[in-house]
Amino acid sequence: MGKATGFIEYDRKTAPGRNPVERVKDWKEYTTVLPEKELSIQGARCMDCGTPFCHTGQMIGGTPSGCPLYNLIPEWNDLVYRGRWKEALDRLVKTNNFPEFTGRVCPAPCEGSCTVAINDPAVAIKSIEKAIIDKGFEEGWIVPNPPKRRTGKHVAVVGSGPAGLAAADQLNKAGHLVTVFERDDRIGGLLMYGIPSMKLEKESVERRVNLLKNEGIEFVVNTTIGKDITKEQLKEEYDAVILCAGAQTHRDIVIEGREADGIYLAMEYLTKSIKGLLDQTDENIISAEGKNVIVIGGGDTGADCIATAIRQGAKSVVQFGKHERQTVARKGNNPWPQYPNTFTLDYAYAEAAAVYGEDPREYLISTKKFVADEHGKLKELHTVHMEKTYLEDGCYTMTEIQGSEQVWPVELVLIAIGFSGTDMPLANHFGVDTTARNTILSKYGKYNTNEEGIFAAGDMRRGQSLVVWAIHEGREAARETDRFLMGETKLP
Repeated sequence: MGKATGFIEYDRKTAPGRNPVERVKDWKEYTTVLPEKELSIQGARCMDCGTPFCHTGQMIGGTPSGCPLYNLIPEWNDLVYRGRWKEALDRLVKTNNFPEFTGRVCPAPCEGSCTVAINDPAVAIKSIEKAIIDKGFEEGWIVPNPPKRRTGKHVAVVGSGPAGLAAADQLNKAGHLVTVFERDDRIGGLLMYGIPSMKLEKESVERRVNLLKNEGIEFVVNTTIGKDITKEQLKEEYDAVILCAGAQTHRDIVIEGREADGIYLAMEYLTKSIKGLLDQTDENIISAEGKNVIVIGGGDTGADCIATAIRQGAKSVVQFGKHERQTVARKGNNPWPQYPNTFTLDYAYAEAAAVYGEDPREYLISTKKFVADEHGKLKELHTVHMEKTYLEDGCYTMTEIQGSEQVWPVELVLIAIGFSGTDMPLANHFGVDTTARNTILSKYGKYNTNEEGIFAAGDMRRGQSLVVWAIHEGREAARETDRFLMGETKLP
């Protein structure tokens, strides 16, 4: 695949981001596009490795490796190298319903398991993927393609995030009549209200939703299942139901002073910010303007909060993480082809460094209490630094470092420490069994629940995960649903 000696002759190059100082002045996507000639060269770096690991998604030691969608990566890399873009698009959409999303927001475990990456920088898979799908839209190659026949079967999909949309798309292709229910006022779930516009412009989401509408899928917004429509009504009107409501239960911090005014969950902050931009109003947003902002949680959602706060005009931004700073190179316990847990300067951190003069991340730090003023408004946060000691079995202990206590002036705290499970009232309403992790149990089949005709997929079944895993889940749940409805399935 590609050029036999391409990985030796050419260096890795990805699409550069716009200047951080300039891009923080708007909410447009921060990335740019490589010229086609350069993309061809990057495709040439895809070596004829014999056994590609990039397109086989699996978990190795609890760490993702490769693409869960089994994308035919070597094939479309080779086609881009040869300038056969439309064929590359055909291969890309064969396994991935929404490359315009994954090409923008997926952390690319495929690149971590690229064979070139054993010794050299990986092939620029993510940049090539995004370029293929964007060219497909620009050239008009992607048009509505409704099914030629209908089965007469009706399926309800609860939740319009990546898992729900993927399930709906696959079932519609199989000829079933699909209705997607969404509690919010816009379709897209996490894609619409969980990922800020500078990573994924909402026009991309709306474009795909309109395409799905034109292919025959019906969307219903502002509808909460269990309140506006019951399980009994769904089961009466539909032949099957797929639950794809995501991981909606946020982890919180329960410490002294938590009730202070100025402490919010990250997703509430991001959702209100995105809604404000789309509705062109500041009425309900949580603004960071002129405030000292601290984000608790070292993951991607925390980084998105930082980027949002910068654009809102925050006085300062800091992000707390409980783990140590990652090393530049892989550690011995994080071998190829696992996703590389190495130090990188994500888009938000590059922006913070450009605006405030330094990387905003603090490592091995624990929040002890919040302090409010006489009016109940948050004014400061107390922390202590931690020492992390690894044990022989690979576990670790955390110990406070005496004398490392610190007081931080702060007016806005955003809690971004993940999710503890799905929307339990919804799960209970359907009577489906759940696990100790508050996810839906699918012991009666990989995506089947204990309730006949009720299926589950995405973060609601798997737990908090990546967009690419959500699409995989939606596709697999669609297969099982189609098999349930028809006795067999031809869905891939």
